[in-house]
Amino acid sequence: MVRLVERRRVLGPEEIDRALAEMAAEIARVLRDPNAVGLVGIRTGGVPLAERLADRLEGPLGTRPPLGRLDITLYRDDVLKGLPAPIVGPTDIPFTVGDREIVLVDDVLYTGRTTRAAIDAVMDLGRPRRILLAVLVDRGGRELPIAPDVVGARLEVGPDESVEVRLSEVQGEDAVVIRGVEGR
Repeated sequence: MVRLVERRRVLGPEEIDRALAEMAAEIARVLRDPNAVGLVGIRTGGVPLAERLADRLEGPLGTRPPLGRLDITLYRDDVLKGLPAPIVGPTDIPFTVGDREIVLVDDVLYTGRTTRAAIDAVMDLGRPRRILLAVLVDRGGRELPIAPDVVGARLEVGPDESVEVRLSEVQGEDAVVIRGVEGR
């Protein structure tokens, strides 16, 4: 049995906090219409990050932007191919998507497949003015031509390694760790 172990911590609470502050400032800077923005956290890691970004954007925008949560399980291209008993979570977007600037928020960008699925899910809810992608960590290794608009940290990660974002709301601590196969 393959076992992943923590190899190294690359971001701690202070670095994550600083990255989120910079991300919020960049989001506020690139918005075309701050009154027509909506943040959408991709379940699961993107939701607490979207909540934190919404809090941080309240100052620069003058109001806290509306926040939604998006489950992409049924939009994944591997849902019927090796994804054992997919668990579909709730999607809760309490605002209209049409004519808004939607900021998709996720914890890690890797292949681009999650982002593609999220875009499809959002488009089924309406036609946004534009979609921006904000990720805490860009680890490279794309399989699809997708690039983030706002990034907290870019990491060089080997193909046999994974990036795990731990958030206090979920795992009780803020950290970004690189994991690898035990013994390698």
